[in-house]
Amino acid sequence: MSSLLPFALVMSISPLGWLGLTLLFIILLLLLLWLLVEWQYRGRAGNRLELSQGDWNLEIREPEHFQLIGEFTALNQTRKLDIFLTEVTADLTLLSNDSLMDVTHQIAIASQHPDAPGRPDNYWEAYIVKGGRSTTLEIKLDIKGKNLGDLRVAWVKVNYVTYGPGGRVPKVRHCTIPLQFPEIDSAERWRPTANSDVLAIRTHLLSVLDTPVEVLRRYVTPHARPGDIVTIGESPLAIMQGRMRHPSDVKPGWLARRLCYYFLPTSSLATACGLQVLVDEAGAWRIAYAFMLGAIAKALFRTPGMFYVLAGGQARLIDDVTGTLPPYDQFIVLGPLRAQAVVDEILAETGLEAAIVDVNDLKAVSILAATPGVSNEFLNQALLHNPAGNAAEQTPIVLIRPN
Repeated sequence: MSSLLPFALVMSISPLGWLGLTLLFIILLLLLLWLLVEWQYRGRAGNRLELSQGDWNLEIREPEHFQLIGEFTALNQTRKLDIFLTEVTADLTLLSNDSLMDVTHQIAIASQHPDAPGRPDNYWEAYIVKGGRSTTLEIKLDIKGKNLGDLRVAWVKVNYVTYGPGGRVPKVRHCTIPLQFPEIDSAERWRPTANSDVLAIRTHLLSVLDTPVEVLRRYVTPHARPGDIVTIGESPLAIMQGRMRHPSDVKPGWLARRLCYYFLPTSSLATACGLQVLVDEAGAWRIAYAFMLGAIAKALFRTPGMFYVLAGGQARLIDDVTGTLPPYDQFIVLGPLRAQAVVDEILAETGLEAAIVDVNDLKAVSILAATPGVSNEFLNQALLHNPAGNAAEQTPIVLIRPN
């Protein structure tokens, strides 16, 4: 008798009940199908075609004529998808110590496809880049004026459009090319501290075209002696590593738009874009978790700053817009990566003990990485008064000579 009970229950369901169960089954099936498609979509590559940072050369440097040539590689980072490179244009912004009223410029873009000739009329013809393949292009800048000696920097914005499974996606590659290189200062201006003498060293405006070791060889080696210690600011190192994002490339999400209001107005996380950069770096779940526990620690236990501990090192290192020198004042600059590897390389290549530091005018010294022969206490005393400055000194390197 008991074996017939399930059959009896099934037979007792009314036609309307069967219709409801059928609809519920269909809804669950459609939901499962939607979740499957969404899961697969989130794993899709999309329009993963990126333009390289560019390799720039100053071909002509005359009193009234500069010519810069940049070579770029457009790499399709997907394995099987065809991505179209449909548009390439460029804009130039010049930074100078004098007026630019009489300075003019021309921009020419030439494709260098492996299987198609370029056009002489500066028109970019849409081109298909196969999966895993690449193509190249050249940008030529001609700058003319009565006296170009005051030009400091050329800021080139390469605008390009990818077209493919992700739709039409505009992108920008920002390039900063220094045009002015300071001479090695023979009149060394050492400043005494309690345990050392320090020398702030001026450089050209650093960019992704530079490496720390090359910069040190050019500007520090003429001043250095055995036993000296060299420090590099964390933001200049991050800039050399390309660790910066323009706000136009940042898409603030739900979390960043809401949580940014809870940070102090002076914080680099008090804007939706600034906080979104951290979310992209650390992950949304970690930032949400850090914010909730940080708020609890501050409200119940009077312990501020837990958010920065839980969110990771980048939370304290991000500099929002206006945080660095022009033209980087238009960018959000993250903290550097592989800081310990950088100082180890400096020691191996130059013989100088080295450190990556974050120093400000509030007598706060943060040491991100240092070689074994460097004492944190010694660095704190030597850098306490921020000899590199906190404005437009353009002295990202400090040489320290122990007493």
